[in-house]
Amino acid sequence: MLIYLPIAEIPVNMFTILGMGAAVGFLSGLFGVGGGFLMTPLLIFSGIPPAVAVATVTSQVAASSTTGVISYWRRRAVDFKLGATLLTGGAVGTVLGVLFFNRMQAIGQLDLIIQLSYVTLLGGIGTAMAVESVRAILRARSRTPVRRPRAGRHAWFHGLPWKMRFPTSGIYVSVVPVVGLGVFIGFAGTLLGIGGGFILVPALIYLFRVPTAVVVGTSQFQILFTMLAATMLHATTNQSVDVVLGLLLIVGGVVGAQFGARAGHNIRGEHFRFLLALIVLTVGVRFAVDLMVRPDELFSLATRAR
Repeated sequence: MLIYLPIAEIPVNMFTILGMGAAVGFLSGLFGVGGGFLMTPLLIFSGIPPAVAVATVTSQVAASSTTGVISYWRRRAVDFKLGATLLTGGAVGTVLGVLFFNRMQAIGQLDLIIQLSYVTLLGGIGTAMAVESVRAILRARSRTPVRRPRAGRHAWFHGLPWKMRFPTSGIYVSVVPVVGLGVFIGFAGTLLGIGGGFILVPALIYLFRVPTAVVVGTSQFQILFTMLAATMLHATTNQSVDVVLGLLLIVGGVVGAQFGARAGHNIRGEHFRFLLALIVLTVGVRFAVDLMVRPDELFSLATRAR
């Protein structure tokens, strides 16, 4: 069944979009990553203009995160204090991301920036996660004890001022790197139409040593409010949010996220990280191939508004 998208200005199969939303929503609930880093590329590969795909997916990510937060909150697996601290930086990053998005769109370089950003972020983060998770799996199978850092040895940011205690996560750290991470997540999420969870989740696990069980729910909490702000800013500043497409993605995503949140409760930590790494790397490789393959049409014509 075909349905016309007024902002994207193309017809699409309604059931295909619903299915994509459900599948990505499932992965969102499973890994706590928002799902935007998968949905945005899928829409772009399906022919949706990148600007419309990025702006519209933010609404779907927000909806999926809402159901995910509710599920993890019921299990008391959300660190609201840590999430609120991340949001402080996320608000700044979101505004900066929209301004940069609009500027790149105005000079005609937005599509290239999006592709290069996906290749860089997904390739680097996915590779690092895959290597670490494989090592963890091999250690678990050989029953090799994990080498603990020596007492008194910490990462460089542990020496920064304005430390805060986060009881739910069991960490005591400066708010400076936490807010800085929030700024980066907000900027990247708004620019690329991603929740930023595939960056936030490994950062909280590997840098701040937040327990995996708490990371997913906290990630969903931060993603929810960041993507709500991004959706409103995209809709008001560049009018690129397609309501029809967004509603279809939301319906499928909300349903899929519920099943994903339940399934994620039974996955071991090292297997959790390895599966996420494989998904991140696959999408990054797909974008890299698109950059290297010669397009069917070398030039395109479009009317430019004055």
